[in-house]
Amino acid sequence: MIKVVGLGPGHSDYIIPMATQAISQATVIIGYHYYFQFIQHLIQPDALCIGKELSEEEKRADIAIQHALEGEDVVVIGSGDASIYAMASIVYQKVAEQQVDVPVETVPGISAFITAGSKLGAILGHDFCCISLSDLMTPWTTIQKRIHAAAMGDFVTGLYNPRSKKRYWQLQTLKEIYLQYRSAATPVAICKQLGRVEEEIKITTLGDFDINEVDMFCVVLIGNSQTFRHKDNLVTPRGYLNRKPETGEEIQQASFREILNNIPSNSLASDALWAAIRCIHTSGDFEYINYLQTSEKAIANWHEYLKNGGTIVTDVTMVQAGITKAYTTKYKNQVICMLNDKEALEVAAKEGLTRSQAGIKVAVKKYPDALFVIGNAPTALIEIVDQIQEGTLSPAGVIGAPVGFINVIESKERLKTIQHLPYALITEKRGGSNFAAAIVNAAFTLDEAKI
Repeated sequence: MIKVVGLGPGHSDYIIPMATQAISQATVIIGYHYYFQFIQHLIQPDALCIGKELSEEEKRADIAIQHALEGEDVVVIGSGDASIYAMASIVYQKVAEQQVDVPVETVPGISAFITAGSKLGAILGHDFCCISLSDLMTPWTTIQKRIHAAAMGDFVTGLYNPRSKKRYWQLQTLKEIYLQYRSAATPVAICKQLGRVEEEIKITTLGDFDINEVDMFCVVLIGNSQTFRHKDNLVTPRGYLNRKPETGEEIQQASFREILNNIPSNSLASDALWAAIRCIHTSGDFEYINYLQTSEKAIANWHEYLKNGGTIVTDVTMVQAGITKAYTTKYKNQVICMLNDKEALEVAAKEGLTRSQAGIKVAVKKYPDALFVIGNAPTALIEIVDQIQEGTLSPAGVIGAPVGFINVIESKERLKTIQHLPYALITEKRGGSNFAAAIVNAAFTLDEAKI
């Protein structure tokens, strides 16, 4: 039987009872000779103690297997946890390769980064990873890929084997890589000789981090983008005070913040940007910031118009349904759609028009001052713009977002020619009722935009 035992960081208080029992029952104990000083009080007087150097891990595993095959109760010791950068891996690997019938058990220990996390308070409060900078058995190119991944992934990072006399440059390279992804103010802790009388902890920042203060007895912890210092503690929030939104309103506001935090570079005025954000929210596509086009202060003008109870005329019932009723109720707005109006149906039949175009033709006579919102029918948009150009119509503005292939682009090109009235449109063949309604809702909520 082989038990691979973690001794913790070095003080007897950190050795767990399972490890104490395993050591006290062992007839053969194998490990780095430096570690025996921490367990002398646990070793049986007649137990065989075999000390080896740091670079002799394979020899330790072979010796352990040999004594286990002879019927001895073997313990292989290591600092920290036996399964983290320690002897468990090589012992299990050797037993598998040699195909010997030797039971192996791992007895856990308190690892260096767990000890450091406790000493520092709560730096490990969210996702973390550990990286060993030792390139004795792992190619530096592999280690470098892992450094980039950890830094880019915003993991709190524990560094094992950070620096030694021969391994003097890797830590500086890691620092430079992390500064590509993280603020120079990111907290960093240098934890030396944890759990021992020589214990020393220094808290600094990534920018001020002096690698010359680090040696082979250190573990280094680097905070993530949210880690902060409070007195002598480092805290990485997990999100208890910023839980995921649950109500519809909370989810919507969180979505807007997410969009705003990731929106592509642009030159849109604030009111147009808010309309673009609403369109992105509707589509899930950040490209819509490039598809929205408005005249100057169009959304701002409509905000005042709608707050004063202005009337809205739409081409189809889907646009009508998409305009948030809470807003229209609050400001007492009428939202008119004459698609199925009796008079409009008669006009459509008499003049050979589409129902949408006929509905708009009737609506402009009854509501000439309205905000006209077209989300489906290019013929309806053409009807409106033609009447504006003829001087027979002067509405509060026009939103043009018809979608499709026939007459869609032509209708939007007509809308762009308006000089004296506010307009907004979704360019090219894109659009739809949901985008037309989103632009109206943006105008309603402009005073809520935090841009």
